[in-house]
Order: sequence, then structure tokens, then C-alpha cells
Amino acid sequence: MHNTQLVDPFGRRITYLRLSVTDRCDFRCTYCMSEDMVFAPRAQILSLEELYAVADAFIGLGVKRIRITGGEPLVRKNLLSLLNRLGERPELDDLAITSNGSQLAEMAPQLRAAGVKRLNISLDSLQRERFAAFTRRDKLDQVLAGIEAARAAGFAKIKLNAVVQKGRNDDEVLDLVEFAMARGLDISFIEEMPLGSISSHQREQTFCSSDEVRQRIEQRYELVRSSKLTGGPSRYWQVVGSDTQVGFISPHSHNFCGDCNRVRVTAEGKLVLCLGHENALDLKGLMRAHPGDSQRLRAALLDALQLKPERHHFETDEQVQVVRFMSMTGG
Repeated sequence: MHNTQLVDPFGRRITYLRLSVTDRCDFRCTYCMSEDMVFAPRAQILSLEELYAVADAFIGLGVKRIRITGGEPLVRKNLLSLLNRLGERPELDDLAITSNGSQLAEMAPQLRAAGVKRLNISLDSLQRERFAAFTRRDKLDQVLAGIEAARAAGFAKIKLNAVVQKGRNDDEVLDLVEFAMARGLDISFIEEMPLGSISSHQREQTFCSSDEVRQRIEQRYELVRSSKLTGGPSRYWQVVGSDTQVGFISPHSHNFCGDCNRVRVTAEGKLVLCLGHENALDLKGLMRAHPGDSQRLRAALLDALQLKPERHHFETDEQVQVVRFMSMTGG
């Protein structure tokens, strides 16, 4: 094959794969899924072998960074066997995981030993009752213990992620920054994305822009633009006098599509070319019809990439443009 690199029609080279290993989660965060979520039958979820085959195909086409997502990836049975295989791939510059932190107190050392270099841990509130309202689970202490276990395990980088909602947790922005700074962690603040239909709040009323969050932080700390590039959508600022970087993920207010270098594969084997579009390629159907045919899989990925859109168009009004929940897509 002549073309062995994943380049989309806009000249963007895809070097970053977000690979979801499950749609299941032990939390029910209000912005991510409904309380009575119906999960995919297990037979519809990619096996660990299939997940590795997908990762292998992407690595063969120049992907250097893989982030394992969910649902909550650490509830996937035998996940460590997949991580160990990926951790042995010298072509990968980075193997990372996004987690809610609930399993980290137990699993952090094993993840580090498997070759995971970086963790992103969701933390929307430091107040127990509020955390329970966000996640529909009273497990803040468990998550905080997981963060400490991750620090002790010696990952290269640990970053906290907080979805900020006006009137719900925007008054905790400074507390979260201080929590991160005191522990030498980075933190990203995220504008809520309009994925899936929700009833717990009205999105246009709770929307809090990255600019508002940054202004709040700058009331207490000096921020300077950071040159840090992670390949993700965060724009980073350095807290002056601290090791902590503060990132802002702004799908609404500052579209981050121009240098998009990533694609997602859902737990059901759908290749999602853009978070804000419904179009997707069924990799699972292809792999199950042609088991072990890595050439066919690579060719399908190269073809599919020609359909990657230039950008997403998110609005905050009540119209849901993308009907799948974040948990289905992969965080």
C-alpha cells in the first residue's frame, strides 16, 4: 500500500487514538449518562483481542499516542492484559487512561507497571454532597484515595478534569485549582458538550465558558500562556510560581478543530471521526466478517479518514445534535 499514514482531507495527520474499552461505568454522572442507562449487550462490545487488533492497525498507520477510555475503563474485566500488550509497543510514545478514579486506590500500581504513563482523573467537586449529586454515587473519599494512590505510583503526569456548570460547581473553581497545585497535578476545566438528551439540568442555563473560568482563577493567580502541547484539545496556561498547568477545553467558545489529530473508537467498534458528528464506520462488523485480516482493516481506516469533517458545530440550546451519550462515545 502506498499510503501508510492517516492524513485527513484537510492535511491533518492522525497520530492520536482514543480507544473505548467499555460503555459501562460505576458512576452515573449527570452530564454523561442517564440514571437508568441501558448498556450494550456484551456480545456487541469489542473483545480484548479485537481492541488490540484495532490499536495495532492504528499503530501500523503512524498513531503514536493511545488513550484508553470508557465508560469507566477500569471496570473492564482483564483490562491489564490489553494494557500490558500495548505497553510493550515501542512505537507508542504515550499510553494514557481517562478514569473516574474509583478503582485507582487498588489498580494504580498495576497500571503503572503495565506501561501507562499518564492519567486523567475526573473530579467535578470537592464537596461530598455535591459530588454525590454530580455522579449519583457517594464515592468522593474513594476517588480522593485513588488520586493519592496514583501520585504514589509515579505516573509521568496526572491531570484532573472538571466539567464546570454555572450554579452547580462554578464556585469551586479556585478550590479545585488549589487542590491540584498542592499535589503537583495539572487540571483542565471543560465546557459541557451537548451529547445525549438529559433531564437533570438545562444546558443553556448552566453553561460556563472557559473565559469565565479563567477570569475567576486570575482573581487569585497569575496565568501565562503555556507552550505545552499534548495532542488533546486543551489550551494550557501556567500558574506562575507553580508546577501546575491549567487547561481549558472549549468546544463552544474556542473551537479546537483546526489542529485536530485524533479519532475515537467506541466500545462497540465504531470509528468516530469527530465528536460532534454522527457519522461512524463499523470496524466490528468488518473484523468479525474478516477475522485476522489486518490489511483490510488498515485499508478501511485509510478510506474512512477521507470522511473526517473539518470541524464540529456545538450549540448550547436544547436541540441535541448528537444523540449518543458521552459514555457511549468514549470520554
